[in-house]
Amino acid sequence: MGSEKETSVPRSGRESSISPAADQPMESGTKSFVRIGVLLILLFAFFVGLDLMGLSFKLFGKGFAETLIERTSNPFVGLFIGILATTLVQSSSTTTSMTVALVGAGALTIEGAIPIIMGANIGTSVTNTLVSLAHVTRREEFQRAFAGATIHDFFNWMAVLILLPLELATGFLAKSAGHLESILEGVGGIKLLNPLKEVVRPVSKSIVSWLGDSGTLAMIVGIALLIASLKFLVDLLKALMTGRAERTLHRTIFRSPWSAVLAGLAITVMVQSSSITTSLMIPLVGAGVVTLEQVFPFTIGANVGTTITAMLAALSTGSPAAVTVAFSHLLFNLSAAALIYVPPFMRRIPLSLARSVGRLGSQNRMLATAYIVLAFFGLPLLMLLVTGAL
Repeated sequence: MGSEKETSVPRSGRESSISPAADQPMESGTKSFVRIGVLLILLFAFFVGLDLMGLSFKLFGKGFAETLIERTSNPFVGLFIGILATTLVQSSSTTTSMTVALVGAGALTIEGAIPIIMGANIGTSVTNTLVSLAHVTRREEFQRAFAGATIHDFFNWMAVLILLPLELATGFLAKSAGHLESILEGVGGIKLLNPLKEVVRPVSKSIVSWLGDSGTLAMIVGIALLIASLKFLVDLLKALMTGRAERTLHRTIFRSPWSAVLAGLAITVMVQSSSITTSLMIPLVGAGVVTLEQVFPFTIGANVGTTITAMLAALSTGSPAAVTVAFSHLLFNLSAAALIYVPPFMRRIPLSLARSVGRLGSQNRMLATAYIVLAFFGLPLLMLLVTGAL
């Protein structure tokens, strides 16, 4: 009996000490699997929310956007038309493709189209700036997220302030794009499958149809879905992007500025939307997983990648003028990267501005809202009213 006690105690001790250790990897693996599954669901909800917002603006905004583009009369009007039209439809690809189509149809000149393309670059950053508002209830997180979103705004505004006057004075974008177009003369009819849209769009359209094709209801549902998915996405990313996962992210996409540029470019080409690519980074910036310095080159890559849609639209028209405008968009973004990101002293300007705006926005949330309303709606509308374009 005594011997049996002596042998039973150690065995029990071994079971209690070994079993949890043996079960821990399995439990950890199951948790990771569940987290990844939830992450995919949240990402899908996030994409559907973004697409619903775009569809809602198209339901009551696309006709207005097309009218604005057709009424352009001078470069500055064109610039603000590009901003407002893109803000309304939540897609620079829509605005640039529409512009290319109008050029191909002879309704718009190359010189008139280039400022609209520049404005579309500014307008497209409204989406990730809106996405950052989902973090508004957490001050430090919102400060990082808002700075991460507005770095895109300031980069695009700087690009326009430098390159629009240069284009007006020399026509270098139109001339350079014309030379590139001559190389590809005769190429056309190319189409590119958007795998993400193929999956998301049917769901979004079903929701819109269920809502009675109401742009207002679609926008409300889209915003609600976006905010809800982002709230849970941030918490989940914080849990996932620790340890090995975070190190992997930094060893691949963010191992260097140029790898971030290439990743932003490649992802945007695949999903054909810089809004989606850059918005996807905002939760990571808000969670502190990705720094402002790291997301900046990624954003530049997304800017370059989004030119593929207009390029394909131009090639499908077979119009040399349309292809020239599409190449102008590509050269504009490449020139902006070379002039603003490559020189360290220039790079510090948008970084500093974004940090300052992020700090101010986190201290006064109304300022953040006012910034979005004024920069993307108020200023363009005011300028168009003053110039008589509206």
